[in-house]
This record gives sequence, structure tokens and C-alpha cells, in this order.
Amino acid sequence: MWDLQVYSLDWTPERNRIVSASQDGRLIVWNALTSQKTHAIKLPCAWVMTCAFSPNGQSVACGGLDSVCSIFSLSSTADKDGTVPVSRMLTGHRGYVSCCQYVPNEDAHLITSSGDQTCILWDVTTGLKTSVFGGEFQSGHTADVLSVSISGSNPNWFISGSCDSTARLWDTRAASRAVRTFHGHEGDVNTVKFFPDGYRFGTGSDDGTCRLYDIRTGHQLQVYQPHGDGENGPVTSIAFSVSGRLLFAGYASNNTCYVWDTLLGEVVLDLGLQQDSHRNRISCLGLSADGSALCTGSWDSNLKIWAFGGHRRVI
Repeated sequence: MWDLQVYSLDWTPERNRIVSASQDGRLIVWNALTSQKTHAIKLPCAWVMTCAFSPNGQSVACGGLDSVCSIFSLSSTADKDGTVPVSRMLTGHRGYVSCCQYVPNEDAHLITSSGDQTCILWDVTTGLKTSVFGGEFQSGHTADVLSVSISGSNPNWFISGSCDSTARLWDTRAASRAVRTFHGHEGDVNTVKFFPDGYRFGTGSDDGTCRLYDIRTGHQLQVYQPHGDGENGPVTSIAFSVSGRLLFAGYASNNTCYVWDTLLGEVVLDLGLQQDSHRNRISCLGLSADGSALCTGSWDSNLKIWAFGGHRRVI
């Protein structure tokens, strides 16, 4: 039997629910405390690459190879096969939707990234584009955009990571061009994540490294590379602890997630060595809002919830 690969996950702000998207063509909402499913939403397109909770936890968004970001209300009634009506379809990208993220504390706005080399800020209420970032006539990415992260200190700022090996800082009030471009990686930038202070951000790349940048100076502050040779393969997903002292990084090879000390640049824990660790690549991960638990998703079809003392639960 083939494993159903988990592609994406997200936590609700109140910590006790997780949404995941996998190869089975469903969005599943889990109670993280009991491991029980609360919703299983059948998707119109099985090839979903990203999912996200709205800030109020009442809706979930997803996108993938259909080039559409679909919004589902969790209060909608599903029919007997799990089909829930789509409450809003955000159409306008000319390539797959790689990532979606709601603007913090704003259920009416989210940002998507796409294989069409652009990011879009949407008004979820109307389904219309508010701004387009990058594209043919703008100074933006020159290859597929794979990930976005919105600053917690200034929701007008967001970072994007791309197959052009760069990350870029954007201001939603000035969509014409990127504010700053960050170089250093030698492969696709698969994942970006703002540091808790909102003025620094981390990246993870196909070159096997994670990096920390400062948006104010444009400088690279730190490189996180296991054993100096990138033997763990591409970095697929990253997250920071609430204090920012720890960086969690999932890798495509060795089925592992390293926990880095961001200041010292050293690995302090290898979750791949823990009992009952994942059997396949780590494809996504996320930290609960209060920082008490980490959830990792894998191509072994499992989500695993970890406390800092070790493995806690499989769902």
C-alpha cells in the first residue's frame, strides 16, 4: 500500500486544531488534543499544495495545481461523501498556487504565491485582487514563487521565496517592486518564515541550508548547514520557537527534522533519532501559537505532534 503524502499543515491560533492537506484529495481538520477528525473536506482538485486557517479559525483556504485558492467555511454542512460547498474561489493566477497565508488578524485578506512568478493580495470578501506583486512588467521574481510569510510586527510586509534562489521583501502599500532582494542560496528557496520580532526572517533551500536575514540591513546573519555538506537534502519547511532561540527545519532526506540553536548555529536535537520518528521525508511543519507543540507532516502519511521533551502523538 502506498503512503498518502501529506503536503501542508497549519494550526489555529487557539492551539487545539490543525488542518492538513494530502494526496488523498481532502482537507482534514484535526483536534490536536484528541487526534480526532472534526472535518474531512473533499476537494475539487486533489493536487493541493497548501492550506491555511483563517485567523478566527472558522474557514480554511487551500490551493494547488488548479491555480485557484479555494475558501471553505467550517460551518457549512457537508454531504455524505464529504463535499463542502466552496464559499469563495480566488481566481487569477496563471500557475499553480504554492502557498497561501492569511494576513494576521484579518479574516478578509490573504496572500498567495504561485508558479506564475507572482504573489497576490486578495480581498476574500469580494474575491477580487487587491494587489499583484511581481510579474512581467514589474521588478520581481524570475521563477516560480514557492512560499510567503507575513510579518507579525507589520502586516504590510511579507517575504517570498522562489526557484530563482532569492527571497524578496514586499510592502503591500507599494506593489510595484520588491523593497529588497536577498541573495546567498544556491538552490530553490522552498520556505520562508518571519522571525518572531518581525524584522528578521529565515529561509530553507534545495541547497540543504537554512539562513537568517535582517530585513533592515539586508545582511545574512547566519547559515545553518548540517555537518557542512548538506547531506540531509533540501530543506522543505521551517518554523521558529516563540522566543526565536530555536529553528525547526524539516528535510527531504533522512526523514528528519533538526532543531537548531539560532544564536550558536548548532543542532540541539534531531527528531529523526527519536522513537517512532517519520519513515519518509518531512514535507511540512508548524508550531502552535503558544509554542508548546510542533507538528510535522510527512510523505509517510502521518502527522506527528512533538513536545520539546520528545514525540507526543501521531494523527
